[in-house]
Amino acid sequence: MRKTFRNHLIPLCLLAGATFTAGNSFAQTVTIPVETQNNALVLQTDAGKNLKMVYFGAKLSNTKEYENIQKMYNQADDSGILNSAYTPSGSANLAEPAITVTHADGNKSLSLAYVSHVVTKVDDDISLLTITLKDPVYDFEVKLFYKTYFKEDVTEQWSVIKHNEKGIVTLNKFASANLNLKGAGFWLKQYHGNWALEMQPEEAKLTHGIKTIDSKLGTRANLYEPSMFMVSMDKPATEDEGKVLLGALEWSGNFKIDLELDVSDNLRIIPGINNAAAEYHLKPGEDFTTPAFVYTYSNQGKGDASRKLQRWARKYKIVDGEGSRLTLLNNWESTYFDFNESKLAELLKDTKKLGVDLFLLDDGWFGNKYPRNGDNAGLGDWQENKQKLPNGISSLVEEAQANGVKFGIWIEPEMINPASDLYHKHPDWVIKQPNRPEKYFRNQLVLDLTNPKVQDFVFGVVDDLFTKNPDLAYIKWDCNAVIYNAYSAYLKKDQSHLYTDYVRGLYKVLERVRAKYPKVPLMLCSGGGGRVDYGALKYFTEYWPSDNTDPLERIFIQWEYSYFYPAITSSNHVTDWGKQPIKFRTDVAMMGKLGFDIVVSKLGEQDMNYIHGALKSYDELKDAIWHGDQYRLQSPWDNDAASIMYVDAAKSKGVVFNYLVNNRYGAGTKVPIRLKGLDPQKKYQVKEINLYPGSKSSLDSDLVLTGDFLMNVGVNPRVNSHRSSVVLQLDEVK
Repeated sequence: MRKTFRNHLIPLCLLAGATFTAGNSFAQTVTIPVETQNNALVLQTDAGKNLKMVYFGAKLSNTKEYENIQKMYNQADDSGILNSAYTPSGSANLAEPAITVTHADGNKSLSLAYVSHVVTKVDDDISLLTITLKDPVYDFEVKLFYKTYFKEDVTEQWSVIKHNEKGIVTLNKFASANLNLKGAGFWLKQYHGNWALEMQPEEAKLTHGIKTIDSKLGTRANLYEPSMFMVSMDKPATEDEGKVLLGALEWSGNFKIDLELDVSDNLRIIPGINNAAAEYHLKPGEDFTTPAFVYTYSNQGKGDASRKLQRWARKYKIVDGEGSRLTLLNNWESTYFDFNESKLAELLKDTKKLGVDLFLLDDGWFGNKYPRNGDNAGLGDWQENKQKLPNGISSLVEEAQANGVKFGIWIEPEMINPASDLYHKHPDWVIKQPNRPEKYFRNQLVLDLTNPKVQDFVFGVVDDLFTKNPDLAYIKWDCNAVIYNAYSAYLKKDQSHLYTDYVRGLYKVLERVRAKYPKVPLMLCSGGGGRVDYGALKYFTEYWPSDNTDPLERIFIQWEYSYFYPAITSSNHVTDWGKQPIKFRTDVAMMGKLGFDIVVSKLGEQDMNYIHGALKSYDELKDAIWHGDQYRLQSPWDNDAASIMYVDAAKSKGVVFNYLVNNRYGAGTKVPIRLKGLDPQKKYQVKEINLYPGSKSSLDSDLVLTGDFLMNVGVNPRVNSHRSSVVLQLDEVK
């Protein structure tokens, strides 16, 4: 005889502070819609208290109808838990698990039954759903957390694992989330790269089996494969059409993202810390918290999804994401390691002459017994080099103030050169195998941040700089080595904890830095873009996309990063890389947080006049670039000219950057480029800015067009070999 099921519908958006607990009857079904402004993820229990993810997509207008979704599918599932919300292994599961454990008695089976859930309303925008799952046999539980940002359509998801068994439980795999998507095919856009080749995109249809994106580098984890990706559903999404999920793991170490097209043609996405050589031994009563996986969904294409993620990041994740940023001059390409106080004094004058806010002193200012005159010595010895800087950093800070600019400095505090005092005093602070030859990456090794004493040391590097120089205004934090020969003298027997606890140690240091210095600008650098993720960016104001500053290359690199990170976080410097004129280089750098790394004394009068004009334009437009909505108009991958646009929240001011990316004969813009994000009813003055002194615009000087015209017909920026970069400013005409 078929049992009658009693259904319970619990909308996340309505049950602030409410708790629901399953009764003793297995005939009880609970439906939990996790809703944002436009989207919904729906969880539902079955008769056996298995919690399943039954829907992901556009929000339904009738919340009660979520109960009927699962009934509409008739798909093969011998296990009964193929679409589990957090799939355990060793029991009924036949697919890739989200969690694998070895119990204290050696048993490797796990079953997770729904027990209860509670919804906490943080504010009008944020809600937190907590679901408790328990093994019916072992005293083992997993809590699933879904933190939703209603207006932004963004969700952060993570898990907390705990047990009270009589002994140590080994976590063999411990994912952050386990999404289940339904669709008529799935297309993955992922990234690969290396130093100076960051964010190279690849997109392909997912086939049956498991596709894995992962890293085992320990540090600089995103160097070869970044932990951000997109999944299109039903068909490949375009910029403005199609269903697409954007996801990123908030973790700065080894990661693993499994994408399994299962036997029923559904896609299972399982992101988390990489479990390779990283099983974790969990004591009774101890919590293991996984990093958050952040994701958003749009049925209006990749552009809409990326704007949602950018808005969320500016408001909730990036340090001072809705604030301002400093323009700067960096000395690296002017001097490299070869400088002294007199050279730097001239560069400080150049900073003022250029018209930017801050001078950044890069690598090479420290070390005495082992002076930092190259990258083979000095890391770890963070004292001013007396030969280069006899009067110390403080004299440079004062000199900067005398020139009306701020002063910032480069550090790489997680790293150590064998040629350093620190290495000889504390060999036990270094990650290295005791019985194997040392293997170096850029002539250096990694300090063991699992060790609290090392954490204190690294925090002290930052704290000492600010204590001695209270007016220090900026830190560039670098990280150039990966972990070879992974071994911690501090961890002793628990060597498999190293990769995880290293990152936790790093975050402890950064939390201390931010607690004491909450708003000081920090640039996140890792030999370029080797560590660009929201786990680290919650402590930083900006990141360094790549050491490759050739402006043509940077168009492509910055374009791809922009899908996941807002323009205010992208540090773009004008350098002497590439063969393009100063105008092209500056125009490219303006599509983010502008900086310079050039020899100012070698600039001609016309170049200097151009930069001063561009900085004036940037000052007027930076609010729209940093805090406005970004629209990609023409991709550099598919067109002769790339075009990208920023519009402020009031839709009253905008800027369109256009760059020639194809140098073949006759390449350029033959037809108008349709703009986006404007008010169709408003009129806009369209004028070309950033003109090089002595040149004239090809556009009419009094061009006024409606938003309707600009979005449906467009405007031709007249990009060609003689006008390789064209910047258009839009101002509402009232």
